[in-house]
Amino acid sequence: MAKRKLNIPVKNGDRLELDVETLASSGDGLCRHSGYTLFTPGGLPGDRIRGKVIKTTPRFGVVDVFERMQLSKDRVDPPCPVFYKCGGCKFQDLSYEKQLEFKIQVVRDSINRIGGIELPKKIEAFAAEQQYHYRNKGSFAVQGKTSDPKIGFYSEGSHNVADSAVCGILLEPINKTKEWLRYLLKKNQISIYHEEHHRGLVRGLVIRHSESTGETLVGLVTNEGRFPRSFLAELTKENELKKLGIVGLIQNINPQTTNVILGNKNKILWGKKRLTDKLANLSFHLSLGSFFQIHSAQTLTLYNLIHNWVENTQEKTIVDAYSGSGGIALWLAAKGKNVVAIEQFEPAMEDARLSATTNGINNCQFLTGNAEKLVPRVASEEKVHTFIIDPPRKGCSESVLKTLIKSKPEQIIYISCNPSTLARDLERLEGYHIHDLRIVDMFPQTQHIETAVLLRPNPTH
Repeated sequence: MAKRKLNIPVKNGDRLELDVETLASSGDGLCRHSGYTLFTPGGLPGDRIRGKVIKTTPRFGVVDVFERMQLSKDRVDPPCPVFYKCGGCKFQDLSYEKQLEFKIQVVRDSINRIGGIELPKKIEAFAAEQQYHYRNKGSFAVQGKTSDPKIGFYSEGSHNVADSAVCGILLEPINKTKEWLRYLLKKNQISIYHEEHHRGLVRGLVIRHSESTGETLVGLVTNEGRFPRSFLAELTKENELKKLGIVGLIQNINPQTTNVILGNKNKILWGKKRLTDKLANLSFHLSLGSFFQIHSAQTLTLYNLIHNWVENTQEKTIVDAYSGSGGIALWLAAKGKNVVAIEQFEPAMEDARLSATTNGINNCQFLTGNAEKLVPRVASEEKVHTFIIDPPRKGCSESVLKTLIKSKPEQIIYISCNPSTLARDLERLEGYHIHDLRIVDMFPQTQHIETAVLLRPNPTH
């Protein structure tokens, strides 16, 4: 039997007048034309737009907006000069109140649609007081000519850099350090990496900064090769480094032809390989590639929430899987909890052990290896009261979830930066229900969402 031809009511190049009805989970505007779904990047609910169809699939199309005939009442003026080009933020033009409403709705829809779980009408979102200049780490691509390097985040949907001297969501010392590096690269005619031909030296920059200590750590990501001595002499002038609070300069060598930012080899050009950050009265030592939350004030909110959820667990074991540089584990251990931290990235575990020593913490055990192997081992060796899982965007593997179900902890705390995989995993955690759920706005001005969920066993009748 011949396949029925799908009736797509638009084709590439069509010019349409559309009303933006709502926001998709991606943060793009969503319109409908003759029942067909069209995404409009940059569109907000209440906008009336003219646009050109640039992509069609059987399920949806994409429209490039060239005119806004009517503006949403929730629009605000974005302060960033490259906001409409840069892919780093989606929502600088949307009121903060509506950003939070969007995030609540995405979490609700994802958990309902994918997980089949109905959430209560009211979901609490912890708003950020610091909605700009909060991000304590910047990872930048470097492109262009030796005489004019372009440094910034990628433009929306492309691999072209949206070059800018400023970024409104980064801590200001990161912007200053980036521009100082741009000046030195340009002055010394350092070759810039060309993605297509895999030639050139400098590929990117990674800059961490601590507001609490004033320390800055710099990573220059390169192809195989060395910097000229003249450049290194200028780069390591101590008066400039002191002005910028730089405590370490690292060459990270990444010869891969993939989009992975950091390579596996680090070479210290000057100073230390870690900076020190502080949250409340705890010190955290952080190397270039270790995971640590990027909004310090909201990290405190998240950690205090988790502590409240485990408050009555004295002398019981808590496991922090996907522990990164040990933030949650050390926070709880400092408050008297017995914690086992699991992390597969060895440098992050080294950071965590050093932080434990600095803070005089001896009730936290650190295990290096992947969660799939270590979670079952720990679960078989001792009775775990609470499992804390904070996986990457892809979520938990099925084997980890099966181990959790089998070991029957009294609580599971799931920290997620991806509502879709969170919903999938919640649906798989048979025998557990959502006891509490909060959104912590870790990423203001963006579509990214941090959700914390407390799960407890279903009541037995």
